[in-house]
Amino acid sequence: MQKSTSRFGALNWDDLRYFLEVARTQRASAAARRLHVDHTTVARRVRELEAALGTILFDKSRVDGFTLTTDGQRLLRHADAVESAVHAASEQFAGTTQSLSGHVRIGSTEGFGCFFLSPQIARFTAVHDDVSIDVLPVPHFVSLSKREADMAITLERPERGQYVFTKLCDYRLRLYGSRDYFERRGPIRAVADLRHHPFIDYVADLAFSHELLYLNRTIPNVTASLRSTSVIAQYHAALQGNALAILPCFMATPNPDLVPILPDKIVVTRHFWLSSREDVRKLRRIVTLWDYLRAVADANRPLLMGESGEMNYVEP
Repeated sequence: MQKSTSRFGALNWDDLRYFLEVARTQRASAAARRLHVDHTTVARRVRELEAALGTILFDKSRVDGFTLTTDGQRLLRHADAVESAVHAASEQFAGTTQSLSGHVRIGSTEGFGCFFLSPQIARFTAVHDDVSIDVLPVPHFVSLSKREADMAITLERPERGQYVFTKLCDYRLRLYGSRDYFERRGPIRAVADLRHHPFIDYVADLAFSHELLYLNRTIPNVTASLRSTSVIAQYHAALQGNALAILPCFMATPNPDLVPILPDKIVVTRHFWLSSREDVRKLRRIVTLWDYLRAVADANRPLLMGESGEMNYVEP
């Protein structure tokens, strides 16, 4: 035991960086990409750290990758706290300058990230050119606890964990079809008429959130002829004029080739939540970007609610 304690005293932050990335990604190759090193370097640093501590931190297998042992889970808590302290110290000294700087990674739902968030973030980085931002518009949740992102925009409110969150905005979805579709099929005058039309929907067992499974709850007894895990794929499929799709208004309304169907009768309202870990929420770049995202969401309420097809911008 005394030998292990002595070796623990020789640890440094660089050792813990490698450990944290492997713990979060569960793959040496994925950790290597995030650290910008070769995967053999990551594996070697993990072995050296385990030797320094006199314990095994990961169970390793080809199938499951690097899985934390009990000692690994204990070290993770300490390493995570060290990382937070390093970030806070760096921010404190960086804060002595006037300019905003640093890196931020934002996870978002796919449609919102591509159609709304990216153009707004482009305006932000044009003004704050010492801030670099990764936008992750993916059809699944990103993990704040694993530091896959510093901030997240999600369909569901975080239920547990050390997070700060707020409701970013409401948004609406409506049923849309292309103008070509209606030229061939004719007008739809009642909800009952829809049972004769093909639809585009999510792959139910692969949907990352129950909030996405709104088609059959909104329009019962209809059939999807095409399914996709991607709302952007559904958007482009609807433009081909062969089926109808429920789409976010902020995606569909700006496109004159898409026409809302029974807009007063078929409407779905959902919410976006903005969240961040407590330990990074007070960083200047996070505070500034957080306030900016809330401002642009407020300024674009008509677009998000399907009342306008025009995007508004706010001075960052």
